[in-house]
Amino acid sequence: MAARAIGSGTISFGLVNIPVKVYAATESAARISFNQLHDKCKGRLRQQMYCPVDDEVVSRDHIVKGYEFAKDQYVLFTPEELKAIEEESTKQMEISEFVPLSAVDPLYFESGYFLGPDKGAERPYRLLAKALEDSQHAAVARYANRGREDLVLIRPKGGGLVMEQLRYADELRSQSEVPVGEGEVKGAELQLARQLVTQLSADTFDASKYQDRYRQRLQEIIQQKIKGEPVTISTPEAPSPQVIDLMEALKASLAKRGGVPASKETPDVVAERKPPKRATERPAPASKKKSRKA
Repeated sequence: MAARAIGSGTISFGLVNIPVKVYAATESAARISFNQLHDKCKGRLRQQMYCPVDDEVVSRDHIVKGYEFAKDQYVLFTPEELKAIEEESTKQMEISEFVPLSAVDPLYFESGYFLGPDKGAERPYRLLAKALEDSQHAAVARYANRGREDLVLIRPKGGGLVMEQLRYADELRSQSEVPVGEGEVKGAELQLARQLVTQLSADTFDASKYQDRYRQRLQEIIQQKIKGEPVTISTPEAPSPQVIDLMEALKASLAKRGGVPASKETPDVVAERKPPKRATERPAPASKKKSRKA
């Protein structure tokens, strides 16, 4: 079944305009969600808006939107004003620059969407996708939509285009705020760590190899409960919070993967160790023959 567009826009760079449609790239229905029920009658609960000032539940027709510009002080917006602001959005994806794909930190990625050509825009759409794929670049653009301006990255994928909604720089915290402490990286440990990375390396990332084991297990338990079967949930053993001997842990990891044996010697020692010289063999002393008397 063909995907249904959730939005539209126009990619523009130079004098070229490409009308496109926006499609969801993720499937939220794959997640298992739970409803909140009343433990007495098992009825599903409804959320209500409560006003603590008047101590009453507020109906939808008495709810207004406001922005808090100071403590407990708000400026109000009517539905008409908010609608007018949204209608000012041009849905224009104006490309400001092209950057290498590897130059954008994945931390900036917020959500992804597929882009498809609108009617009559197939040729310029494919042209842009091919140009980006050949150059291994992506387009940075501003997308004005629904009363806001998003920073987006348009990149090639499988002969088509993908739009990544990006976070602005002020939405990311600085990594310098995270304490990492100090620790000496020893050469022998680094050599083992690199070897372990090499053993676990793959040429490409294949997401189909990975499944949501928690969701699968949860589905099994749900089916057991539906059938009225007893459910036993085992608690996995928590991993050790501290590595006692880093070198031994690295060597054991390599040995488990079929790498070097878990020896107590470091790689440097193993490489430099030479077999001991064998002692020069001496001929056994000749036995003295007893002379026979005639």
